[in-house]
Amino acid sequence: MDDFVTSTPDVAFTSAEAHFDSDGTRCAARVFHPRRDFEARPSPVIVMAHGFGGVRSMRLYAYAERFAAAGYVVVVFDYRGFGDSDGEPRQVLDIAAQHADWRAALGFARRLPGVDAARVVAWGTSLAGGHVITLAGTGVPLAAVIAQVPHVSGPAAVRATGVLASLRLAPQALRDQLRAWRHREPIYVDAAGSPGSTAVMSSPDAMPGMLRLVAESGPEAAEAPLYVAARVALRIGLYSPGRYARGVTCPALVQVAAHDAVTPREVALRAARKMAQPTVRTYDCGHFDPYVEPLFTTIVADQLAFLEATVPTGHSR
Repeated sequence: MDDFVTSTPDVAFTSAEAHFDSDGTRCAARVFHPRRDFEARPSPVIVMAHGFGGVRSMRLYAYAERFAAAGYVVVVFDYRGFGDSDGEPRQVLDIAAQHADWRAALGFARRLPGVDAARVVAWGTSLAGGHVITLAGTGVPLAAVIAQVPHVSGPAAVRATGVLASLRLAPQALRDQLRAWRHREPIYVDAAGSPGSTAVMSSPDAMPGMLRLVAESGPEAAEAPLYVAARVALRIGLYSPGRYARGVTCPALVQVAAHDAVTPREVALRAARKMAQPTVRTYDCGHFDPYVEPLFTTIVADQLAFLEATVPTGHSR
């Protein structure tokens, strides 16, 4: 049985640390409960996780607090090997393992007290935006999906990164993969860096965007490593969640950055058009802008409006 620990009430919600098991690994979660009448009437639950190399303390709590204040139960979790979750070696971004962590988190969320297990929303940003599209598109039962600046095409992401950037990463990625096969410690590369650096994301806005995201997230995020095992560079170009878009039959909010240098706009729009019930919002911004002001308030307001229209809490406001 997964643990749930009560906490000191906040103004509009309570939050508590918890954990769940994913393939034998303890994954850390923070659970937010609204302080309205959820005891009398079960609430929908929103499950959230971060994008490429990110951890839950990097501004995801800001979203969760807004959702909980609006009457939703929220589960924000870290993938195995990242943040406060267990798992060795650290900072290894394994897409299949992250899918398994998502399934475990969704199962954990359905079992929480005060939750309507039939109304589960998957919220993902960047790479996790691709994960929630993949999950919904391959039959995981969800009431709705929110995909913020989602990764939908591996080849498009590689083209956006540029051939030279990929070539800079290739030797490190190959060496790291060889070490993985020999069960040796990973070789790490920066998740974000300046143009011309050996980093997975090296667009002009990548490093400033990542640093601002961390700076505005508080002391928990300041301790998070900003690097990943280099082997992921061999896999990201092969991961295209957009191929599952036609299978997304639940309502889906797809939020697209018009000037996204990491997950290109056009491929995201094409993927959204294949979904059965898409709501598409495009913003005049780059990939890292939705997490912080001045755009954050608009982004989360659009998410709340979508949730109220598709998965309403039914609670008095």
